[in-house]
This record gives sequence, C-alpha cells and structure tokens, in this order.
Amino acid sequence: MLKFFTVAFHIAVLYIIFIAGTWIQQLFNLFIPGSVIGLVLLFTLLISGVLKVQWIEAGTAFIIKHLAFFFIPVTAGVMNYFDLFAGKGVVLILIGLISTALVMVTGGHVSQALMRRREAEHE
Repeated sequence: MLKFFTVAFHIAVLYIIFIAGTWIQQLFNLFIPGSVIGLVLLFTLLISGVLKVQWIEAGTAFIIKHLAFFFIPVTAGVMNYFDLFAGKGVVLILIGLISTALVMVTGGHVSQALMRRREAEHE
C-alpha cells in the first residue's frame, strides 16, 4: 500500500510540473506547448538540484513501464480523423522512415563524439 502512495505522489509531482508549464504557456500566450515548457521546467529543477530524482523516480518508472498503454487513446483519436490521412499513406510512411533515419544518424554521431571526448579525457 505504501508503494501505491509513493507512486501516486511522484506522479502528482510530475503532474504539477506539467500544469505549471501549461499555466506559463497560457499566461504568456506562448506558441510552445505547455507540456514542452513543463519538460524544460522539470529538466531545470533536476539540474539545479531543487528537485531530487528520488522524489519522482518510482512514478517515472511506473509511467515508462506502462507507456504503451498511454498510446491507446492517441491511436483511437487518429482513427476518428481517418479522412484527413486518406490517400497520404505513402507520404506518411516516407516521413516516418526519413525521420527515423535522421534520429538514428544524429544519435550515432552524438554518441561517437561523446565517446571520443571521454577517451580523450582518459588519455
């Protein structure tokens, strides 16, 4: 029972940060989504040490463990707009393949650059 309340508290902390990001977006009428602002806020709080990883660790582990479950409503929502995507299947597949390839290439180059830097520091 204690684990349930711990996870619930951690998720509540994350939700409060999300709400703060949404509030900042609405207050300043920004074009950046509130969820992205919340992520930047979370990152800033973690880097600065104001928020400790232990305060959200169990909640984030729970969310990541059940991440596929959170995509079900999105998939169902896309089905409601099938006419918007009709006839564009090839283009959508091409966009998916190109963006995936770009992410893989960029991630590989960044990883190699970080490894070279680490090896240079240890020499």
